[in-house]
Amino acid sequence: MKDKPARTTLFLGSMFVVLGLFVAFVPFRTLVLESLFPGTRELIYERTSLMHMLQEHVLLVLVSSVLASVTGFCLGVCVTRPFGRDFLPLVRGLSSFAQTFPPVAILALAFPVLGFGFRPTVAALFAFGILPVLNNTVEGIESVDTRLVEAARGQGMTPTQVLLRTELPLAARIIVAGIRTSVIINIGTATIGATIGAGGLGTVIIAGLVRNNTAFVFTGALTAAGVALATDWVFSRLELVFYNPQDGAGTGHDTT
Repeated sequence: MKDKPARTTLFLGSMFVVLGLFVAFVPFRTLVLESLFPGTRELIYERTSLMHMLQEHVLLVLVSSVLASVTGFCLGVCVTRPFGRDFLPLVRGLSSFAQTFPPVAILALAFPVLGFGFRPTVAALFAFGILPVLNNTVEGIESVDTRLVEAARGQGMTPTQVLLRTELPLAARIIVAGIRTSVIINIGTATIGATIGAGGLGTVIIAGLVRNNTAFVFTGALTAAGVALATDWVFSRLELVFYNPQDGAGTGHDTT
């Protein structure tokens, strides 16, 4: 059983190396695509490099996810404080309602105001990615045992100290899980930005759909999936920092 994490890490590491070779080296990518799609005449998207599209994609996800995470976290903290608790039912209701909107609809609403390219795509990803962070922040803080909060207050801590030293450390694992969900969703959703000129991996996917070229679609989808898997693995390691298997609670100490 102790060898299972090592085998999993080895497998994931090998997979990420292969993906890196696929993205960075055109001859290797050509070899893979030739073996998978022998009847396809055009295997490599020539208008721009896959590495450049990957950089555009990562930038879209990074900017939108940082904005969504900071905003969602701050809102979640505010509505769990005494001065904002009256707005908690409203925020939860709006979050549930907003989750019914597909990202394409949000993008369509942002496009007339912000125009083509980077900004409307970031706005759409931000609006869609904020919800998991907000919900998990609220749930994480609300799940903290009230006895621990009262004990912290009994020690003379101010409300800010209680939040920073007790509530947030104990809720950190749930909050990180919300950020993890938000980022993974944005990695997949960012492909739609190519429809309005934002670039990213959606460029080669859409080109493949237009030209009926499965190799193009496979290239973009595989790269996006690889980025999502790598990001998910990083967040899974980060969540372990806040988890103590001895008591099942967040601790803020690495127990791996």
